[in-house]
Amino acid sequence: MSAALTARERMLGRLRAAAPSAPEAVDTIDTVIDSHYQARRAASPLSPRHRISAMQAALRVSHAQVDCVSVDAWPALLAQRLGEHGVRRLLVDAASAEGQALRAALPVGVSALSFDRPLAQWKGELFDTVDAGFTVARSGIAATGTLVIAPDAAAPRTVSLAPPLHVCLVYASSLHVDLHAAARAERWADGMPSNLVLVSGPSKTSDIQQTLAYGAHGPRWLWVLIVDDLPAHEGGQP
Repeated sequence: MSAALTARERMLGRLRAAAPSAPEAVDTIDTVIDSHYQARRAASPLSPRHRISAMQAALRVSHAQVDCVSVDAWPALLAQRLGEHGVRRLLVDAASAEGQALRAALPVGVSALSFDRPLAQWKGELFDTVDAGFTVARSGIAATGTLVIAPDAAAPRTVSLAPPLHVCLVYASSLHVDLHAAARAERWADGMPSNLVLVSGPSKTSDIQQTLAYGAHGPRWLWVLIVDDLPAHEGGQP
């Protein structure tokens, strides 16, 4: 046991010795990275409205269904589609403003469930009977069609992972051009959530005979609603 610890200490010692010793070295690396991405964005500016189009295109390439809707129209549109899809049990954070708006619009026959029990108490029910999970993204990354989700107690990671259909709402005003812009704008370096999930499409795998299959390790379908909350006069500033 002590030999293993000694080997570990030797390994960590070598890593520490090889690491830059001066904070200035880290700052220099950060500056180079920032300059690289700033130059890329300056060469190909993407306005807030064009980010919506880029987000839609990237998500569709990843086999997701995506629509851009107004602030007032999304609950009715989503409620209608859930009914048409045959959803009968929907997992949703009823305490959130979006969850309340969606619950009020749901048609008869679609029940809204809250994640208010320990997973161990209803694991079988969750995996066997819940048809869809609804989440609200913290933000989005237009270049890759990525949803940035910060799970919490009311909407844990299971909501976007266990049901066969994951429905996610993201606001247009929260879309970033690329991952670097998201990390900088949201100040990830100052403290990230304990669980930050990046979703760029439904679950897919080609492990078996290299045949692409959806839903093997998570949701088979991903529906994304981009809520257009941008000012009507929004210009082309990136």
